[in-house]
Amino acid sequence: MPDDLGKQIKHIIVERCFLRMHPEEIDDEALLMEALGLDSVQVLEIIVGLEDVFGVTFDDTDFDVENFSNVAAIRDCVRKKMAGEDGP
Repeated sequence: MPDDLGKQIKHIIVERCFLRMHPEEIDDEALLMEALGLDSVQVLEIIVGLEDVFGVTFDDTDFDVENFSNVAAIRDCVRKKMAGEDGP
């Protein structure tokens, strides 16, 4: 069951990647690059959107494929950033 943070992340993904789908159609555990056909440029666009919306900053050490593989992983990473925790 997605929470509000997960819903916001799905909206960012749809908006930033110009996807022709409803955010709620994205499964929290689906691998974004495989399920949605995203490329690395689109993932970077999602990261910029996350920084804009949530006021967080991702460092070089955060750029691990696992952190941005699916909505659940992104949600966990954003939560840690919002709580001021370092690292993934």
